[in-house]
Amino acid sequence: MKVVVTGAAGMVGSNLVHGLNGSGIDDIIAVDDLTEGMKYRNLLGARIADYFDRSEFYQRFERGQLGRIEALFHEGACSDTMEHDGRYMLENNYRCSKRLLDACQAQGTRLLYASSAATYGGGTVFRESPECERPLNVYGYSKLLFDNVVRRMLPTARYQVAGFRYFNVYGPRERHKGRMASVAFHHFGQIRESGKVRLFGGYGGFGPGEQTRDFVYVDDVVAVNLWFLRHPERNGIFNVGTGRCQPFNDVAHSTLNAMRALRGEPPLSLEQQIGEDLIEYVPFPEALIGKYQCHTQADLTRLRQSGCDVPFVDVATGIGRYAKWLAGQAD
Repeated sequence: MKVVVTGAAGMVGSNLVHGLNGSGIDDIIAVDDLTEGMKYRNLLGARIADYFDRSEFYQRFERGQLGRIEALFHEGACSDTMEHDGRYMLENNYRCSKRLLDACQAQGTRLLYASSAATYGGGTVFRESPECERPLNVYGYSKLLFDNVVRRMLPTARYQVAGFRYFNVYGPRERHKGRMASVAFHHFGQIRESGKVRLFGGYGGFGPGEQTRDFVYVDDVVAVNLWFLRHPERNGIFNVGTGRCQPFNDVAHSTLNAMRALRGEPPLSLEQQIGEDLIEYVPFPEALIGKYQCHTQADLTRLRQSGCDVPFVDVATGIGRYAKWLAGQAD
C-alpha cells in the first residue's frame, strides 16, 4: 500500500509515520517543509520511500505524477492559534486542503485529514454539528471552513474522506512546536529547570488550574487514523479525544509524580504538591482573554457509531508513558 503523509515531520505526522511502519506499511511519501531543519529528528528510524518539500509535492500530486496512491493523511497545517494573519491561515489551512480534496477525488485517493477541536471555540457542547461550532480564532475558522466543504461533498464522494477533530494532543515528538507544544511538554521542561510547574490562575469562572480540557495521547490519535485506514467505507467528520475532561491541575499533578517516579520518589497528592510550592499559579495572560477555550470534552457518539473502538488513556497513564519516553531522549 502506497500512502502519503503531509506534515510528516510534525508531531502527529511523524508519530503516524512510525505507526504506519509498525503496521507493516513503509511505502510512504513524506511531505513537509524542513526550513526548520531540526524537525528531521522526528523521522529518525522511520522507513519512508520518498520525501518531498510541500512546495513541490502539491503540484506533482495534482498532475498525477506520483503514481497510484491509496491514501493520503493530511496532517500539514499552521496550528498556531495565536497566528493573526488570516490570509496566510486560509491559504495554508483551507485552500491547500481543498486542492488536495479535489485531487484525491479525481485520482481515487482516500483522504484522512486533521481538523481541530478549535472549530468549537467557546461552545459548551462538543458535537460534530454546526450549531456547536463557534471558533474563537482564525485558525479554528480555517479548519471549520474546510470541514464545511467536506460536509457538502460527502453525499457524492467516490472515495473515503474522513476528518478528525483533534482535541488537546500531547506526547512524543513535539519539541519543535515551541510555545505551541503541549502543557505536559512544558511542564517537563519547567520541572527540570526549576523543580516546579506553572499554571494559569483563575479565569472564565474556573479556579486556579481548574480550566478543563480533553487531553488525548498521540498514540491514541494514531490508532484512530489507522483504524479508518482499515475501514475505507467509513466517511465523515469525527471527534478524536478521550471523551473526558480533566483540569490542568491533573496534568501538573501527573507530570510531577511521573518525574518523581523516574527518580524513585513516592507520589504526592495535589494538595501536597501545592503545599510544597511545586505548582505556581500565574496571572491569566491578557493576550488570551476572549480567545481561550476554558473547557473541552469530546462527544464520541459519532466516532463510536462508526465502529471505531480505539480506547483512550487518561492523563495519568499517558503522561507516565510520555515521561519515560522523554527521559530516554537526548537533550
